[in-house]
Amino acid sequence: MVTPAHPDQVKGKEHVCWGGGGCTHSHAHRLEVQSLRVSYQDVLALDNIHFSTECGRSIALIGPNGAGKSTLLKALAGLLRTDSGSIIWRGKPLTRSSYEIAYLPQRGDVDWNFPITVRGLVEMGRYPNLGWWKKYSKHDADIVQRALTTMDLLDLQDRQINALSGGQQQRAFIARALAQEAHVLLLDEPFTGLDRPAQHNLVKLFRELTAEGRLLIASHHDLQTVEGNFDDVLIIKRTQVVFGDVATAFTKERIEEAYEH
Repeated sequence: MVTPAHPDQVKGKEHVCWGGGGCTHSHAHRLEVQSLRVSYQDVLALDNIHFSTECGRSIALIGPNGAGKSTLLKALAGLLRTDSGSIIWRGKPLTRSSYEIAYLPQRGDVDWNFPITVRGLVEMGRYPNLGWWKKYSKHDADIVQRALTTMDLLDLQDRQINALSGGQQQRAFIARALAQEAHVLLLDEPFTGLDRPAQHNLVKLFRELTAEGRLLIASHHDLQTVEGNFDDVLIIKRTQVVFGDVATAFTKERIEEAYEH
């Protein structure tokens, strides 16, 4: 992995502000969710979700089909309006999407036939930082180049995204998140459709990203691969079943509670 340019210290642990102009903040990079409730019209999707975590951790988001995993990820990204409760990021309420939080959709939700190259996709990560008036600068190009290098995509940068393997497609989307300078990566079923070697490489990449100081939250359906691949687990079934480190929270009783029926 490329050595980040601007680290700061959070609770004695090196924390990365990757690619930008450095970090100046008084709050630790914590994500706090309090009594979160989300519904689609009259259909309740999530209720009473509450947990707190910080950058440098990886969280497996577990639950049966229809449990609200994708809904929670989109709410954390600021892409869905919540009914009640709060999402606190770095000490402030998250009221809209933030460039520091990147949402990576399920591969099946992406139009892979859209005519764009790998570099073009990664360059899209700079758009939230540019806004309406700023021009794409050498600084932006340098960050894109670093993201491509970090994800080992330089040799593929001119290739159309539909010509990539599943693992390469995931790396391209993560490179876009790095170019966005995101601290939090929200991944919806990132392992789906990947063969075993690609899954192994993605786990290795996750460990490197959290070691650099990022927070990863990934919805995940393979219960047998939670231990050893994630630090914490959040089990939901529209409401929260349990949150905690994998060693203590990922128990047979909690799994049966979520997956009964």
